[in-house]
Amino acid sequence: MPAFPDPARSHPIILPDGTPHPGTVFLDRVIDHPNIEVGAFTYYSDLGADPAADAAARLAPYLYPGAPDRLVIGRFCQIASGVRFITAGANHATRGISTFPFPVFDPDAMTSYHPDTRDTVIGNDVWLGHGAVVCPGARVGSGVIVGAGAVVRGEVPDYAVVAGNPAQIVRMRMEDGDIARLLALGWWDWPEERIAAAAEALQSNDIDALARLSP
Repeated sequence: MPAFPDPARSHPIILPDGTPHPGTVFLDRVIDHPNIEVGAFTYYSDLGADPAADAAARLAPYLYPGAPDRLVIGRFCQIASGVRFITAGANHATRGISTFPFPVFDPDAMTSYHPDTRDTVIGNDVWLGHGAVVCPGARVGSGVIVGAGAVVRGEVPDYAVVAGNPAQIVRMRMEDGDIARLLALGWWDWPEERIAAAAEALQSNDIDALARLSP
């Protein structure tokens, strides 16, 4: 049976010499931000920096505590170095003559200046490649693969592979019927011991084998 990570560890990857890999963290263990919700087993890797230090500020630099929008990331996501979530607080009003945000320089007006309040939502088992940028209000479905350097906006359907700027669907990972089966199984919400038992099936392309292990 493949090894199963300890969800209580901040640094879940243990190197052959027995030391934890410092460049990878489970985000739910290191982020304490009222506007960010991260599911268990979602990890973030950073090159040349300690991802446990200010992970929220690096991943979502425009999301401040108490903002009207949230960043929601599902379970078992894989977030590569350089990924950025440009959340709604980064947006400027665009209906006037100028986009200059005059209210943010006025302490009495800045708290009511919210040109965009949309949440940014990432599904379960999503792989965000190196340097990908997720724009305000994006809704990324479960099982999605986002190519390195992609700029994602709008809605991305479950189990799509997207790449480019703006990100476009390159292909679908599964047929429609298989996608429906996987979403119905919702393996990411199973009890941990059941997911551990299903790890080998999850690494295969055998949905029947996975279904047989369903709780």
